[in-house]
Amino acid sequence: MTPQTTPPSTTTTRATTDPVTTADAPPAPGRRISARVRILLWLLLVMAVALAAVATTTRSILLRDVDQRTTELLAQEAGEFANFVERGQDPRTGAPFTEPRRLLKVFLERQYADPYEELLGLVHDAKPPSVVRQRRDVPVNLPLYRDDRALAVIARSERHTGTLDRDEGEVRWAKVAIRPGGAGPEGTFVVAFHADRETARAGEVFRILLAISGVALLMTCGIGWVVAGRILAPVRLVRTTAAQLTEQDLTRRIPVRGRDDVSALAETFNAMLDRLERAFGAQRQFVDDAGHELRTPITIVRGHLELMNTGPDGAAEREETVRLVTDELDRMSRIVEDLLLLAKAERPDFVAPAPVQLAELTADVFVKARTLGERRWELTEVAEGEALLDAQRITQAMVQLAQNAVQHTAVGQRVRIGSRRAPGLVELYVSDTGPGVRPEDAELIFERFRRGTARRGARGPGAATDTHGGGAGLGLSIVKAIAEGHRGRVELRPGDWHDPAATTPTTGPATAPRPTAPGDGAGATFALLLEDTTP
Repeated sequence: MTPQTTPPSTTTTRATTDPVTTADAPPAPGRRISARVRILLWLLLVMAVALAAVATTTRSILLRDVDQRTTELLAQEAGEFANFVERGQDPRTGAPFTEPRRLLKVFLERQYADPYEELLGLVHDAKPPSVVRQRRDVPVNLPLYRDDRALAVIARSERHTGTLDRDEGEVRWAKVAIRPGGAGPEGTFVVAFHADRETARAGEVFRILLAISGVALLMTCGIGWVVAGRILAPVRLVRTTAAQLTEQDLTRRIPVRGRDDVSALAETFNAMLDRLERAFGAQRQFVDDAGHELRTPITIVRGHLELMNTGPDGAAEREETVRLVTDELDRMSRIVEDLLLLAKAERPDFVAPAPVQLAELTADVFVKARTLGERRWELTEVAEGEALLDAQRITQAMVQLAQNAVQHTAVGQRVRIGSRRAPGLVELYVSDTGPGVRPEDAELIFERFRRGTARRGARGPGAATDTHGGGAGLGLSIVKAIAEGHRGRVELRPGDWHDPAATTPTTGPATAPRPTAPGDGAGATFALLLEDTTP
């Protein structure tokens, strides 16, 4: 007897599912979704996709494993039967088998099948063919040996392996045809495997994974809600604090905890509030001081106009009143111009640096300063080279310092002007031999509308003849703004700082030299220290 076998082929199982489309409705106009909800939704979406991918992949792996094991099982059983046909001998006769029924019976008695595996033989001696099977129960709804229609399909099939889709369940099969050498009937060995139970196990695992994924999503939802709330708590505090801020109350601050990005946001917001509080405070103080300074000349003008004699004998009085009114109006004009200049100092284009020859700039300042009053003017030292400076603003600041020196010195007293370079700095200074500045007024005099607790000292004889009187307290503020516009600063040094060998600016207290001429006082030196950006 010669068996005809063909290695069983793998049958691919296709599963089709209807796509489910989920469309998120856009939020209604004006509706706002909080960051906490958005973070949670994105977290749930990513988790759901990841868990669904894991469950689906696991199911696919299990189904592929079932398919692979079934194919190997069918191939193994078919191969063993083919080998038995070629080499097997009838135990009764000791000779090769000549009759299919006897061959199938002996082979089946020696085999032990898996629970969902059926081994049977078909002997085509009648219609339908007679069935030779193992004496055991198969735990399925409809075993193959009792399904005549399925056996007929397998017997008629020209293929040697295949799949039967029955209402009672799927069956994977393989067969080996037996052709006897004599005139006996033909036979067929059939091995079948009921894969429904294995497939059901894969589906059960898939459903368990989905259930676990659902529980994990619920836990993630709760944990994510709490964690997102803790992370975004400083952000909500920032929003609440910002909503409670008013122009009258800028004192609220956000407590900073931790060293993460959110705490950095809180620190930045607190720093912004500090700047706002200082700006609003400076603005209120500025408005109050400006109102006070402008109210005084207005009151003087009104008082003189109300008391002015309009009769024919009051010509001299009217002339004096007009002179006083004009002087006060000029002072108000200077205050307004200074206020406008300080307002411009907040703009980025307040200074326009350009290459400037320091020697030429220092000489021009000295020439202009000499016209401010009869003083003993000295050009002490001159820096060489170029620097990126706004020549007009620097000249304005230096002339203001020279005017300040004139106001606090008498005729014939010495005023020095000079410039020099230090590593990374350009220094321009004005030094006088006036009464000096009290230590408690050293920082106060640079504030707007502040002149210190007292004047620098009594002016010497003739000082009043060289000036228009006290200013509004804006001159040194303008000098400070110009220095800061050049990324520098203005320093006040005690004494007549005129030592040519001192090329490095001194920031700490200095010992003032002794007066070098009669009438000289302790003196003061104002220095502009500007960033040296050589073109």
